[in-house]
Amino acid sequence: MSGLVLPRLGVGTAAIGNLYAAVSDEVAHATIRAALDVGITYFDTAPYYGFGLAERRLGAALGDAQVVISTKVGRLLEPTRARGSRHGYVDADPYEPRFDYSGDGIRRSYETSLARLRRDRVNILLAHDLGRLTHGADHARQLRDFLDSGYRAMRDLKDTGAIDAVGIGVNEVAVCLELMTEVDLDVILLAGRYSLLDRSAADVLIPECVQRGIRLIIGGPYNSGILAQDDLSGASPLRFDYAWAPDRLVAQARTLSATCASFGVNLSAAALQFPMQHPGVATVIAGVAGIDQVRDLIERAQTPVPAELWDALAELPMETIL
Repeated sequence: MSGLVLPRLGVGTAAIGNLYAAVSDEVAHATIRAALDVGITYFDTAPYYGFGLAERRLGAALGDAQVVISTKVGRLLEPTRARGSRHGYVDADPYEPRFDYSGDGIRRSYETSLARLRRDRVNILLAHDLGRLTHGADHARQLRDFLDSGYRAMRDLKDTGAIDAVGIGVNEVAVCLELMTEVDLDVILLAGRYSLLDRSAADVLIPECVQRGIRLIIGGPYNSGILAQDDLSGASPLRFDYAWAPDRLVAQARTLSATCASFGVNLSAAALQFPMQHPGVATVIAGVAGIDQVRDLIERAQTPVPAELWDALAELPMETIL
């Protein structure tokens, strides 16, 4: 992975896979082209996002653009007649995801992702959603499938030059620490666990990544949307971690917003830039859908943030979320 350059800012594609709301093919295409136009060169996707829809749209919009792509393995897509909102995705492609972390499953997932992406390779391959947060009592079995043959399949793809890097894409710290003692990882994509609201990756995981030379990509800087809102005074429900945020987290977000406002900075800009401040973080990715959201992303990334604001935010008492 030594020759792979990761930019500081990338784009996630769950939103163009119709997460929570449907967008048209035209809007999805315009989103990716707008991101390319402003210099975005890293895109993260997964078969799970719209059950193939996000990968299809990303591949169609990118054309032959030379960019860094990460996608994920660990779920296979099987045809279904089910329609409507499923797993949070609206009007997604007619497939149902099934977990499969075996070597055969991972090779099949990789091949079908390439077809949807219209590529002969991707740069980074991530085992998706391992851990107790997703699998509960089935965690040990799923992890064993991965360690017995899935990880080896991913390493074989790297050894043959099919990919540049092997890693995991998860939403919890514990499984990252667990896997570090079992296998060599080039990359960890961790969503939602190093943000203004949830800093649970800070004390142990980030130092471990630095020590082991693992590049850490932080996703979910807005924690599913609650930190993307600059005005939290209204009564509209706010999402945190793919669910409606409880009152105590809304109250914390309002405190963060008020603190940012006292320094003349929007909450969303501070939320996006917060993980970028840590030298142990290689890249931050945020989801966008629509040209306006691409424009907002760049504006937030370029907003000047005084050092005094970071100091003030660090002094605020934040609960441990997970």
